[in-house]
This record gives sequence, structure tokens and C-alpha cells, in this order.
Amino acid sequence: MNSADLGRRVGVPSTALFTDQYELTMVQAALKAGTADRRSVFEAFTRRLPEGRRYGVVAGIGRVLDAVENFHFEDEMLSFLRERNIVDGPTLAWLADYRFSGDIWGYPEGEVYFPGSPILRVEGSFAECVLLETVILSILNHDSAIAAAASRMSAAAGGRGLIEMGARRTHELSAVAAARAAYIGGFDTTSDLAAGFRYNIPTVGTSAHAFTLLHDSERDAFRAQVDSLGRNTTLLVDTYDVAEAVRAAVEIAGTELGAVRIDSGDLLLVAHRVRQQLDELGATETKIVVTSDLDEYAIASLGAAPVDAYGVGTQLVTGSGQPTCSMVYKLVARATTADPSEPLRPVAKKSLGAKSSMGGRKWAARRLDESGVAEAEVIGTGQVPAGLAGRQLLIELVRGGEVVAREPLDAARERHIAARQGLPLSAMQLSRGEPVIPTEYV
Repeated sequence: MNSADLGRRVGVPSTALFTDQYELTMVQAALKAGTADRRSVFEAFTRRLPEGRRYGVVAGIGRVLDAVENFHFEDEMLSFLRERNIVDGPTLAWLADYRFSGDIWGYPEGEVYFPGSPILRVEGSFAECVLLETVILSILNHDSAIAAAASRMSAAAGGRGLIEMGARRTHELSAVAAARAAYIGGFDTTSDLAAGFRYNIPTVGTSAHAFTLLHDSERDAFRAQVDSLGRNTTLLVDTYDVAEAVRAAVEIAGTELGAVRIDSGDLLLVAHRVRQQLDELGATETKIVVTSDLDEYAIASLGAAPVDAYGVGTQLVTGSGQPTCSMVYKLVARATTADPSEPLRPVAKKSLGAKSSMGGRKWAARRLDESGVAEAEVIGTGQVPAGLAGRQLLIELVRGGEVVAREPLDAARERHIAARQGLPLSAMQLSRGEPVIPTEYV
């Protein structure tokens, strides 16, 4: 595999300050108490899916691995902590030598998950594991939310093309992560060049309305674009009169015109009219791309329209109304020493209401029915039942501090397609509902 297949990681800065202050103050107090080295197990999971969602999508695992690998405190960071008096001298000395040396297991990227699924399991000393909480959650919560929205849009699109084009609707760094997550969830291309450069995602883009307005006429704009980009380009036809623009587009580019894009109006009606006009002009192979504040519901409503691809921005990069997955990172087991032979003791938060959690180092498996369709997410802390041993979901990601499970982004994308196909058909419904399969604890 070349570097482009795995994502460009050259020059990645330290991720050590992508954290909350209390992670460091806990380490300080644990060092002073003599408990920092206690062998511990943390798990990332969500107690519930976002309202109305029937399944979640695991995304961000590759970025988590990068973040863990680059989590170290540089001299300037230690100076900042010293000047602000955030932690004491012994803790600064400990942080200066920090490198994660534990193990991480997790659901592979692109897999689906449900309430309680132990999406990530981090094992090591308390101090080295607790420091990773914030950066792990910030990545998984964001990327999984985008991937879930993308998956719903992909299901609604029914095999038609999907273009991620939300870079201008979010933070510039979030835009890159969003494009990556959207690709996992089923989008085909992105308009964001940074995402294409870093993750080898196919990129697309031609022109905006400003390019048409720059020229003395729409015909001049079309001619300039075709002369530069070729007849297979996509011409934006709704700056002025759509019918006139389509006629001019075919006259200038010929019947080899690649596509036209519609960005406003009643997309269902306009798409039908444009398809009829293109066919009458002999441009039967010219495709129609629609944009304009689409989400999964709008895409589904255009299922009967002669549309070949959808461009989605705002709703995608904001999780289509669900910008986070509410994942948490909890200590679930610990020993009283650093001795790896000492048994782990389950621990759990016993809060009132919905914030309690289940202790113990967990495994997870997906039980299938006779047709091979998922029927339950099974989670346990003891011996894995023989019938589920081959259906376990967690894989080894980091061993002794070394990443062991990097993979091309396309592998995660293909895994998601397979995982989604393995769910009951009701998972594809856009109407609000409960998780498509139950979570069972054994």
C-alpha cells in the first residue's frame, strides 16, 4: 500500500493539548496518591442512539490511531502548562516522557453500532489511558455523526452519485474530517481538496454562479468553461433562465456534454423538464446533478426524478440535525497494581437516572437469524458463547503502544456497505424509530 492509500500523516502536529484540563489534574492527583499506574480498562460507547436513528456508524478510528500515535508533550506545551501552573513539577516530568504504551481494541471503521456497543476499549495504566479521553471522544463523536448522516443519505439515494460539498459550512479542519466520514458512509466524491490530498478521496468541482456572472453572457461563460475543462464538464444552468441555459450548453458543448447542475427551484419539476429538454436536443447521455440544501429526506423525495447525482453540504457536515453521537469514555475495570497478572475488578458509575453504566471488560458480537440478517447486538463480560465466537466485533488496533490495524479508507467504506446490507430492511426507513436490533447483555 502506498501512503496515499493510508492517508498522509506527514507533519501531523502533537495532539496532546486536544484535551480537557481535568485529565491532567487527575493524573497529578493519581501520581501523588500512588494510583496512576493501576492497570485500567476504559471503554467508549453511547447509551442511546441520536433521536430517531436506527443504527450508528463507526467512523474516525483511523484518525484516533493517528491522534494516539501523535499524543506527546512538546517543550512549548510543557512550558505552557508550567507557566499557567496547571500541573506540578513531578507531573510535568511524567508528561514529558508520555507515550501511550497500552492496547486498544475496537469496532473496525465502517461497522455499525448500537446502544451499549463497546466501540473502543483502551487498556493500560490509569494515567496513560485517562489522558486520551477527550481527543478520542471529540473524533468519534464528530466523525460517527457525519458518517451516520451520510449513510442515511446514501440509502435514500439508491445508488445514485453523492458529492460531499460542505467545506464552506463548517470549520476548515472539521470539513476535512467530515469529507472523510462522508466517504465511509457512502459518498463518492468531495469538493474539498485538503480531504482529497490527505485521504485520497476523489475530488470534483467545476464552477459557481460567480463564474457565469463574471462574463458578459452566459454563453461566454459556458464557452470559456468548455474550452478549459472539455466537453465532459458540468455546466451550472440556473443562473438565469434554465431552459435557455440548457439549450446554450448543448449548442456549445455538443451532445457530449458531461452534466448540468441545478441549484435552485422546485428540483423535482425542473429536473423532469431539463431531462426532457436534454433528450430532445440529443444529449441523452448528459447527466443531471442537483444541489441546494439537500438532506436525506429531500434526496428520498427526488427518487422519482431523473437525477444522476446529489451534492450535499450543510446538512451533511452538521450530521443532518444530529451533530454528535453522545459517546462517553468510562473506566469499566481496574486492578489495584500495575501487575498484569492481577485480576481486573469491574467498576461502574451508579448515578441516578440514565447515566449509570455497566462495569467489566466487554466483548461484543452480532447474532444473526437463519437468513444471515442481524437480530441482536450481544454484549458480555465473561466467556463468549460458542455460537457467537466467530461473530465478535472488536479487533486489535494498538498493541503495546504500536498501531497494528491501519487500512485504506476504501476498506472502511466497503465494510460499511456490507454491514448496512446485513441489517433488517427497516434500518433504511427514514421515519423515526427505535434501534433496528436490540442490545442484549449476557
